[in-house]
Amino acid sequence: MTFALETQDLTIRFGGHVAVDAVSCGFAPGTLTAIVGPNGAGKTTYFNLVSGQLRATAGKVFLHGQDISSASAPQRSRRGIGRAFQLTNLFPYLTVLENIRLAVQSRAGLGLNLWSIWSSHRELIGRAEEVLETVALTGKRDWAAAALPHGDQRKLEVAILMALEPDVFMFDEPTAGMSVDEVPVILDLIRGLKARSDKTILLVEHKMDVVRELSDRIIVLHNGALVADGAPAEVIASPIVQEAYLGIEVAK
Repeated sequence: MTFALETQDLTIRFGGHVAVDAVSCGFAPGTLTAIVGPNGAGKTTYFNLVSGQLRATAGKVFLHGQDISSASAPQRSRRGIGRAFQLTNLFPYLTVLENIRLAVQSRAGLGLNLWSIWSSHRELIGRAEEVLETVALTGKRDWAAAALPHGDQRKLEVAILMALEPDVFMFDEPTAGMSVDEVPVILDLIRGLKARSDKTILLVEHKMDVVRELSDRIIVLHNGALVADGAPAEVIASPIVQEAYLGIEVAK
């Protein structure tokens, strides 16, 4: 199988604590893999290692077969790794449209110059408007990002990620802090991305109903180590997940 993204023996230590312990895993295009585990299992740290926010103590990260272990987070982003965070990562004082247009501009290789003459890039403006409509934020296009409710800020962050058009989408608890009414919009966006067979999606999510519905595969981290990997029904039913993640005591 050809992997879009692969980690080999990926490890990070903080002093004597091993936060991610020799995790080897490959992710194929057209698949959505949910990464689950109890709090402190190493899920977000693993994301940070893959996306370049943290430098690994040992091990390697490959993107389309190329070793990107020494690449910085911005370099990995330019090569095709897109990351959405647990906490929104926006330009708070720019408008919703400006946030998206900067992402479109960056994707087009024009950098992040806010003062670029956009009248000469009408096709890019059109793309920004299209993304805005996709996430149902057209009516708030002129709002400052900081003025948006939390749920809309999450939608905007997903919109920015979509505008960057990465090969690998990484979502870290995308529905965290959202109301019941807001969650379906984010899930529909992720479903739409999943329908594109050329994209690879990694999802850290605590809501097991979301994991069951969206994932093609589940991997489980516990104490930084990969302890289960397989089809959702199989992994959820496994004793180690029942005990370590769901808190269900399994008879020995």
